[in-house]
Amino acid sequence: MSLKPLIIDVVSDVVCPWCYIGKHRIEEALKLVPDVPVELNYRPFFLNPWVPREGISREQYLTTKFGSVEAYKGIAGRVVAAAEEEGLSYRPDKVARQPNTTDCHRLIHWAGQIGKAPEMKQRLMELYFRDGGDLTDTEVLVQAAADCGLDADVVRKMLASEEDVARVSAQAQEAAEKGISGVPTYVFAQKYAVSGAQDPQMLARAIRQVSAEVNAEAAE
Repeated sequence: MSLKPLIIDVVSDVVCPWCYIGKHRIEEALKLVPDVPVELNYRPFFLNPWVPREGISREQYLTTKFGSVEAYKGIAGRVVAAAEEEGLSYRPDKVARQPNTTDCHRLIHWAGQIGKAPEMKQRLMELYFRDGGDLTDTEVLVQAAADCGLDADVVRKMLASEEDVARVSAQAQEAAEKGISGVPTYVFAQKYAVSGAQDPQMLARAIRQVSAEVNAEAAE
């Protein structure tokens, strides 16, 4: 009897550094349980829903959220070190503009239609954290989509429309209504939620345990 895939919904945002780290950790966890079939879905979350659609300067964002640019430096140091341990690069000094991530989540949704959601999410996160890319710039988003195999002209037209804005907003709202306030949050089989960028070993144990439970229930 083949095992039923374990569905894991990863609720996260592309501008959340712990989500950047958490994406890498869940991928590492999956490598530890190659015998367990898993279906990974990326679900939208708005870390900063108050940021307007056109984005704001990074300085204004840090001052509003942390009190000052300086206040963030201490916090950033810890995250930069954690990212480095995963082999990821986070360069907060390069980020000049804070985006609203509605369009990023739309791109991930569209990429998901051709099975490329993880690649799209990774590309956007690398642009933001590693390269200081401006995710409020349509051409930056179009290029990122093209890098992941989407049609640049089609994406440009879709971004200019309101297509799927309501969908990603509703999904983000649903996550908030379910009590998800910290991201990343991994939801296993729509039943168990694990919050925070947990250690891959811990995630692997959870995957194995919940998968066994789901398959035992299916066999009853």
